[in-house]
Amino acid sequence: MGIEILGLPLMYYIAMVAKVLVAFVFVLLTVAYATYAERKIIGHMQVRLGPMRTGWHGLLQPIADGVKLFFKEEIVPSQASTFAFLVAPLIALIPAFITFAVIPFGGVIEIAGYMIPLQVAAYYDTAAGQVMDINVGALYILAMSSLGVYGIVLAGWASNSKYSLMGGLRASAQMISYELSAGLSLIAVFMLSGTLSLTKIVELQSGMGGFDWYLFKQPLAAFMFFICSLAEINRTPFDLPEAETELVSGFCTEYSSMKYAMFFMAEYANMVTVCALTATMFLGGWNGPFAVAVPLLGPIYFIAKVYFLMFTCMWIRATLPRYRYDQLMHLGWKVFIPVAFANIVVTGVIGYFI
Repeated sequence: MGIEILGLPLMYYIAMVAKVLVAFVFVLLTVAYATYAERKIIGHMQVRLGPMRTGWHGLLQPIADGVKLFFKEEIVPSQASTFAFLVAPLIALIPAFITFAVIPFGGVIEIAGYMIPLQVAAYYDTAAGQVMDINVGALYILAMSSLGVYGIVLAGWASNSKYSLMGGLRASAQMISYELSAGLSLIAVFMLSGTLSLTKIVELQSGMGGFDWYLFKQPLAAFMFFICSLAEINRTPFDLPEAETELVSGFCTEYSSMKYAMFFMAEYANMVTVCALTATMFLGGWNGPFAVAVPLLGPIYFIAKVYFLMFTCMWIRATLPRYRYDQLMHLGWKVFIPVAFANIVVTGVIGYFI
């Protein structure tokens, strides 16, 4: 008989800790090297080389940047609200990492006779013969991603700088405007799947050899969700809260050293989460050819889809100029929201008659 703690086998706790570490290390390494990849990709798109001096083709550049920022002087403005100024980067960073807990990055693998789902916040119910996860995983991600903007708004207010305050106000208005459209675009997927569980949504896309994706059934919803998510995490062409040409560096103008780095870590961690959620909701998650028969193929398919979407984000940054603020609000309120409502109505009508 195996060792049990609080009525659960020891392997359960080992698997849980291992999944947390794998997910955290994956997000952390992806965040670190996404900065390098973005500089290289944009550099080549602009007929430049990008980082080349630190390591082979600049591969050690993220490490050098991290060491530099870690040892730089910490500066707190004399007129800033000190406690809020110091805690704001944490409020922005922590939700960016914990949202990954509910995203399934693979199927179920068997280790030492135990069935282990490749999802942090999930376990395998032997009696029911299925994976049990948070049955409102999609709402959890939307809720956690909304908390991150509080860190940006707090940073803008606590800095006691007009540029920072303007950036924080822009971030809050942008989040309210585009989170509504992003949530409405997901309703069409919930109508098709009948569930908010990300595990079940992925399972429902496993047909056609792993290519029965909701992207083909809801292309408009997929497009709107991805674009609205870019706006919500302040990525180009919606990076109005930073807007260095007009606001110096926006909400993080007064920040330096690691606190400055934490805001950028939060931005790239949010980009990883957005791409992972898009892959889960519309690209079949970890599904692909032979993924059910060979469970270890699932994480490979999932990572490939996430990295492809991240490349798309970087491509958009290299291609499109920044929107004006009035154009940003017009697109969110007068284009995306009406189209999202229309998509819900059309989905409901087609579902009723079919």
